Amino acid sequence: MTLKNKFTFNWVYGLLAVLLFLVEFLIERYTHDAFIRPYFGDFLVVILLYTLIKTIWNSKPIPTALAVLLYAFLLEFSQYLELSRKLGVETSWIGRLILGNYFAWGDLLAYTGGIALVILLESVFKPRTERNQSYQ
Repeated sequence: MTLKNKFTFNWVYGLLAVLLFLVEFLIERYTHDAFIRPYFGDFLVVILLYTLIKTIWNSKPIPTALAVLLYAFLLEFSQYLELSRKLGVETSWIGRLILGNYFAWGDLLAYTGGIALVILLESVFKPRTERNQSYQ
């Protein structure tokens, strides 16, 4: 597959990305509890990132899902290292948006659960011939 064939627009993933973004926005804006916002939001955000990538990039599900999980873990560990404070962006809303606020082991579990769901759903909903080709 050439690089040109890798870039595509998949409206199913695009629609899912928009819906997930709206749910994330609603959680951020209106939910201030100890479970939905911190854990379910993190569970959904990796699914959102996956669908955003799959909207424009024709890639294999498992490597893409694992790349998203690695990215989420790296961001979480940047919070452990207090990177936003060291860069001086901890008071900036964009800094908090990109790098996050604080490290939590539960976030790593939420990210892992979200990616596990992605892999499960991809394996269930892909046609058998496509499943055999895309997971090799």
